[in-house]
Order: sequence, then structure tokens, then C-alpha cells
Amino acid sequence: MHHVCRRLSVVRMREMQQQVDEWIGRFEEGYWPPLANLARLTEEVGELVRELNHRFGPKKKKPTEVAASLGEELADCLFVLICIANSLDIDLEAAFSEVMSKYRSRDADRWKPKR
Repeated sequence: MHHVCRRLSVVRMREMQQQVDEWIGRFEEGYWPPLANLARLTEEVGELVRELNHRFGPKKKKPTEVAASLGEELADCLFVLICIANSLDIDLEAAFSEVMSKYRSRDADRWKPKR
């Protein structure tokens, strides 16, 4: 995670949502329906799972297969999640803040803290 912090500019979630909206807005088809995007997300998660399994699991790549970028696979998933959120008018920054509050209160004493 530390290597990501080296960038000089930080893109906020709202900016990501705006960039995706501008990209999708260029095309007549617009956003896919939520269930179609869920299928697309499942495909992207499958690609991420495949790469993680090759790197850390028992199923190693064939010598002829090229390694995929884990960051790119994660970003593909994020792109589709943003598409779903945008199509449903969900502010992901606000939703993420709510989720972090939930975790901080619900799971505050769940695990042993580092010293």
C-alpha cells in the first residue's frame, strides 16, 4: 500500500465517480443495468481471483502465461463498482464513511490491537 502513496496527487472517490461518469457519458449506451454490471463485476473479480490463485494459491501459471497486474485487476473491479454506484446515484464517499464508522464501533474490540 505504501507504494501507492508515492503519487503526488490523490484522487478522491467523488472524483473517481465523476471520471467514470464522464467516460460512460461519451457513449449512447450509457450505464448498463445493475444486474448486467453485477455480472461484469463477477467477471472482473474472477480475473482477480485467478491471478491471486496463481501467485499465492496452488494453481500456478503455465510457463506461457503472462502475469497480470494485481493493481489493474483491483482497479477493474473498482471501475465496475463505481459504474453500479453511479447508475444508482450512490455517493461512495459518504457510503464508505458510514461503513468505516460501523466497523470502528462494531469491531473495535474484535481483534487484538498492535502494540
